[in-house]
Amino acid sequence: MNIEKKNKAIKNFFASSKSIRWFILIGFTIIFTIILYPTLIITKHSYKLGDVAERDIKAPKYFLIEDEEAEEENRKKAAEEVLTVYDNNASLSVKLSRNVKQVFAEMADIFEAYKENQGNASSNKEIKPLSLNEKLRQLKESFEEAIGITVSDDAYKILIEEKFSNNIADLISRILTEIINNGVVINKDILLKESDKGIILRDVETKTEKVVYDLKSLYGLDQAKTMVRIVGQPMLKDMNYNLVNIIVDFVQKLIQPNITQNTNETEERKKRAAAEIKPVIYKIKTGEMLLREGEIITKVQLLKLKNLQTQTKKERILAISIGAAMIILCLLILTYILHIKHNSRFARNHNKNLMVMACMLIIILLFARLFAPLSEVLNQNSSFGISPSSIIFSIPIASGAMTICLLLCFNIAIPFAMVAAACTTLIFQNRFEIFIYFLLNSAMAAYWIQNCTERKVFIKTGLKLGLLNAVLSTAISFYISGFVDFKILEVWAFAFMGGIVAGIVTTGIAPLIEIAFGYTTDITLLELANLERPILRRLMIEAPGTYHHSVIVGNMVEAAAAEIGANPLLAKTCGYYHDIGKIKKPLYFIENQKNGRNKHDKLAPSMSKHILVAHVKEGVEMAKQNKLGQVIIDTIRQHHGTNLIAYFYEKAKKQKGENAVKVDDFRYPGPKPQTKEAGLVMLADVVEAASRTLDNPTPSRIQGLVQNLINKVFSDGQINNCELTLKDLHKIAKTFNRILSGIHHHRIDYPEKSYSKNGKVKDESPDRQQAKRTQNFSGNDAEKGSGHLKRLGLS
Repeated sequence: MNIEKKNKAIKNFFASSKSIRWFILIGFTIIFTIILYPTLIITKHSYKLGDVAERDIKAPKYFLIEDEEAEEENRKKAAEEVLTVYDNNASLSVKLSRNVKQVFAEMADIFEAYKENQGNASSNKEIKPLSLNEKLRQLKESFEEAIGITVSDDAYKILIEEKFSNNIADLISRILTEIINNGVVINKDILLKESDKGIILRDVETKTEKVVYDLKSLYGLDQAKTMVRIVGQPMLKDMNYNLVNIIVDFVQKLIQPNITQNTNETEERKKRAAAEIKPVIYKIKTGEMLLREGEIITKVQLLKLKNLQTQTKKERILAISIGAAMIILCLLILTYILHIKHNSRFARNHNKNLMVMACMLIIILLFARLFAPLSEVLNQNSSFGISPSSIIFSIPIASGAMTICLLLCFNIAIPFAMVAAACTTLIFQNRFEIFIYFLLNSAMAAYWIQNCTERKVFIKTGLKLGLLNAVLSTAISFYISGFVDFKILEVWAFAFMGGIVAGIVTTGIAPLIEIAFGYTTDITLLELANLERPILRRLMIEAPGTYHHSVIVGNMVEAAAAEIGANPLLAKTCGYYHDIGKIKKPLYFIENQKNGRNKHDKLAPSMSKHILVAHVKEGVEMAKQNKLGQVIIDTIRQHHGTNLIAYFYEKAKKQKGENAVKVDDFRYPGPKPQTKEAGLVMLADVVEAASRTLDNPTPSRIQGLVQNLINKVFSDGQINNCELTLKDLHKIAKTFNRILSGIHHHRIDYPEKSYSKNGKVKDESPDRQQAKRTQNFSGNDAEKGSGHLKRLGLS
């Protein structure tokens, strides 16, 4: 029980709390500001490099501009100006020369030692000396390893013949030193790319540096090998040809690059050079001319303009956003106070209705937001051949007012249309003609669809709206551009398409919102008013008296609703379903009882009261099961209000005494009717049921009955919450009198007729003869012939 109360309290809080209304208002304002934000930061003039300035633009204040692009170019230029660093290993020639001389000297010593050992071995005949060839092979491998190159066998034999002369080693060293000291690089092609600016040659050992510009003088590795013979020619001119070749071959193999590129050091110096570049700053003074009309925009001018726009945007965007939010807040609050707050149709589900309106506004504003960039692209690029205004005319903003009109009413749809048009205008740069266009087509769309009872009305409204859009778009196009560049067929096509699309969008959106928020539109009511629906057929079969009563109540309230300005279709549908709870126990209600047997005769008055009250709760449950909609459920719950069950109250007083019975124990739980339609159902239910008890229902008696019953209900305060005025009650009474008089009208009393024995009419015609009061239907009569029929339908 506590959980139910808690859930009910939460439901009531969300349904009627003013905090929720503020939450909806602020939430919508924030969402709208977010939707509007891209429009706030779009600059009015968007130029490109090489464009022609449309007007003069001056700096409104002093500000600084950092040219990041120029700064980046300066960094790149500084990095490019850094000379490539090459490491020079000046000691490489010395090391190679020393190694050559040392190896040759060692080989000469080993060779002499071998000669001496060979002589000693010849004197000692017991020891067999090694052969010279075997010893040379051993020496050759160690020689190659020591000098660091491979030596051919022929060259090696010549060196042995020359006994590894110091002269040969000296020539190799001199030529090698001269070539390496000139400078040898691995890839001269890469080096020559630096010819324009030179390189930094850094000594590896001393860390001293020098700038070298004559890069062609340095040798590449292949070039150095070629230069060996040229450099060595003066030194080797008097030597044996074979020996010259050996020296040249040794030098070529021993040459190594002593100048190598130091990539890491070069990159570090480029980074340091780029980091030392200072920002490029332009000082713009107040009033300085940034652009002049007719000038071709340069790179620097474009930079100044963009920085001005950026700085202005950063300073004003917060103020503009706050201003836009305040405008929307004021518009929404004033519209709510003036047009919505006191609307009786709106007040029943206040917060839910506000939420639906907010959702619809967001949907149509998203439509506008999606179309806005397309319009801007067309405005900036005329190559598409479509005018921006044509695109705007096709936006289905009117679908919002159409949907609100279907779900709520026309009086709510009009202020909604005004707010929607105003919000859309803000998205499209506050253009007055856009406001007029969307306000008029939304208002007329709501007007044309307000009595929608068929699906095809959506398409008809869309067609009418398309034609209206064509007229409005023509007037607006003349207003904007006159007869210049006026593409009338294009404007008409997009405007007419906007009307059709609005009808289609409404067809799709309205049922979704109807299901999501539990609304019941006239189209749904028309479907529910079909008497062939299963629940009504079940009522007809299981409780025929209640069914007949419900149909009459439906007809009565429909006629009365039309007189007082309520919804006739809603009233009739509620009348049909108000007593469906009686299907559970039909025989406990007098209209369904047969043979005068009343089941309540054997029940205590309190039990009878519970059975009667239960049909309201059971009706609500059945309505929920059959998804009849919240408005019908509410009417079922309210159609008895807190009326007194007088018959059983009086019966209980007779049985227990007047002081032992509380009058509140014999009242319906309520609530009282909250709508005009629910109030009509209550009045029609009471009047129709009582009219059946009249013995002689003449028009005057019916009039008196209706007057007394309506006064009684009114005096009891049952219709205080449904806004039925005395004028309305007067019209309702007149309508009820007319319908009940028609139902209970008197027929002509025909005189009795008599027939002669030969079948001729004695007075008038043979079909006017009064039936005999008693007839014999015994078995004897049946035996006399087949001309007698049994009485059907009697138990």
